[in-house]
Amino acid sequence: MGKFFDQLTPAHRDFIARQKIYFIATAPDSGRVNVSPKGYDSFRVLTPSRAGYLDLTGSGAETAAHLAQNGRATVMFCAVEGDPLILRLYGRGRSVQPHHDDWKQLRPLFGPPLAGERQLIIIDIESVQTSCGFGVPFFEYTGSRDTLLDWSNRKGPEGLATYRAEKNANSIDGLPTTLAAAPHPQPAR
Repeated sequence: MGKFFDQLTPAHRDFIARQKIYFIATAPDSGRVNVSPKGYDSFRVLTPSRAGYLDLTGSGAETAAHLAQNGRATVMFCAVEGDPLILRLYGRGRSVQPHHDDWKQLRPLFGPPLAGERQLIIIDIESVQTSCGFGVPFFEYTGSRDTLLDWSNRKGPEGLATYRAEKNANSIDGLPTTLAAAPHPQPAR
């Protein structure tokens, strides 16, 4: 079952800061459960009870659609080097997009600009769970892939807007998102 905490401890924050990959899971009230791997230096702990990540334009929009419907989110980190540990954040999330009022306040907390930025996912943490992670294999980190950033740079602001309108307007179960309707400026390089 693991051990539960009401909020993140300093040890949890240190563990999260060392991870190179994490997973976000969301689900609609009815339909497919979605689990997405995330990378880059995109995750931030904002307070002991709030965290989030910078989300880049991708092939789907499940997280945004599910959060708009019910807000439920789980983020999972697992050690692939060093001591074994799995850490999960359970909470309620929301999408913050470049046209939202709190974008200007929150966006600087997530590091330098990345090509293809489309939203921040902000999660109010309801509970934190740790478990052993004994079954997670070791992996060696050799670097981030540049493929998504290169693709976004080639698309440019207009191409990304068109792509989001075509591919990010609805989830695979047909739930609407607001990602295609709003402007998403390309960050300065």
